[in-house]
Order: sequence, then C-alpha cells, then structure tokens
Amino acid sequence: MGKDKLKRFYELNTFTNVLQPSLNEIKPAHKIKGKWNLEFKNDNPIVLELGCGKGEYTVGLAKLNPDVNFIGVDIKGARIWRGAKTTNDENIENVRFLRTKIDFIDHFFTKDEVSDIWLTFSDPQPKRPRKRLTSPLFIDRYKKILCPNGIIHLKTDSNLLYHYTLDEIKENNYKIIENSDNIYSELIPRASEKLKETLSIQTFYESLWLKENKTIKYIAFVV
Repeated sequence: MGKDKLKRFYELNTFTNVLQPSLNEIKPAHKIKGKWNLEFKNDNPIVLELGCGKGEYTVGLAKLNPDVNFIGVDIKGARIWRGAKTTNDENIENVRFLRTKIDFIDHFFTKDEVSDIWLTFSDPQPKRPRKRLTSPLFIDRYKKILCPNGIIHLKTDSNLLYHYTLDEIKENNYKIIENSDNIYSELIPRASEKLKETLSIQTFYESLWLKENKTIKYIAFVV
C-alpha cells in the first residue's frame, strides 16, 4: 500500500464525520439505528447516497439542501476520504459518511428514518443481476428504512441498469416520478430549477463519460 493511501486511512480515522463500524458492531444492529437525529443534532430529513465513491454527489446535494442531512455510504475507505475531507475543510455540517457494505444498510436505519435514496452510477453488475442496487434483494432492504412515498433516484450511464430498473418497476407496479433516457437533452431543459440543479451535479467520471458522448439516464420512483 502506497504512503499516500496509508496517510489517507490514518486521517480517515480522525474524521468525526465518518463512521467505520466493525462487523461485530453491526449485528444484529448498530447502536446508531433510529438515532441519526442525535448524530446530526436535528430532526431534518435524511437522504442516503449508496455506493457514494468519493462523495461528490453527496457533497453536492448537501450544498444545495442545507436543511437536509446526507449520508454517503461506501465500503472503500480510500474513496470516502475525499468526500469526508472536503466536508471537514469546508465546514459542511449536514454530511456524514458511513463505511460499510450496502448489504447491511438496514442494520443502520430504522423504519421511516430515510426520506430518499440516491444511486449514482452504480455498478451495473452485468453477470450478477441480484447484486444490482435496484434488484429485489436491495429494494426489499430499502423498503425497511424508507419513509412512506420515499423516493429512490437512479442516475446512470448504463443502458443495462437503466432498462433492468424499468423492468423491475413495471413488474412490481412501482410508481415512476420521473424518467429520462437522456437528461441533458430531454429532462434538464424542461425541469424545475431545483431538479435542474440536482441533476447537473457531476462526478469526475460522469464528466469523462459525457466527453465520450455517453447519455446519462435518470429514474425517480417510489416502491
């Protein structure tokens, strides 16, 4: 492991806005479950970004919505470090990062504790449909923690994940709030100012994909 990576892991352990539980702390449930309002010291809505990577979207959403609490979830500490450091350096108080597998998400949140879930450029898992973050396996976990009418947002460059998700929505009679197979040419020009700002947040990789003329898709739905 390189010196820079070691330094980041050490620094990550000093950040008060990062939770890195051991497996023993997770089962049967982490002590913070149902108590995130104490962590944030307010009762504002909680929004998750699952598979947040470097936290670019989590941070971007938090800046746009100071009266909402955002939690970026990822298992990779080297990725989370970037977002955690940014929020520390810029004193962004409505962001936390949780280092864990998404498989354990319902061990950290109780019923009705989460208002929205964001899935931004998730791995489409071409050979493992069950591991896709919009598969029934994961949707069942989200149902346990989402508020009534809580929205799941999928933003992706993957045709596979986009059409798979649409099929799951149709098969299970979920309610589509918004749907576009090309947000920059079709959705953003007609969107409200709030949605336009939200969808215009770009991660590093999204900017690269746009340069490659890949289309960005978006679905918002209720389960």
